[in-house]
Amino acid sequence: MPIDRNELRRVMGHFATGVTVITTLSSDGKFYGLTANAFTSVSLDPPLLLISVDQKAESYPFFEESKVFTVNILADDQESLSRRFAVSGGPKFDGVAYRTGANGAPILEGTLGYIECKVAATYPGGDHTIYLGEIQEAATVDRKPLLFFRGGYRALGD
Repeated sequence: MPIDRNELRRVMGHFATGVTVITTLSSDGKFYGLTANAFTSVSLDPPLLLISVDQKAESYPFFEESKVFTVNILADDQESLSRRFAVSGGPKFDGVAYRTGANGAPILEGTLGYIECKVAATYPGGDHTIYLGEIQEAATVDRKPLLFFRGGYRALGD
């Protein structure tokens, strides 16, 4: 018998992760984004990563439509940004500093780094879709990361 979803959430919450906002865009140029910690490196050659997107997310259809996304790695002072993009709907980009990346998706200002990707493959993952992204551009700065552990935001040293 599969594990209960609440117990799974509790157990998985014991694995500390970084926090990202993954951005994409629609064919008419509207920006979308969501908070995610389902993100990992896959390969150095070729340069690949994967993200997992909930099929119920408002932004979900636009990953398939645009075939591009940007992973914005949040810094330790960006909890409010994470919370903003964690809810469905609303004007998420209003008042948020960003620039448009080479792939057309937003790169959020003040982050620890970003990784621009084009979708290389998609895979079913239960109530999520797994996107394999071919990395096109990436950059980082020297900042501390925002972390998520046991249902709460953390910073290094907590």
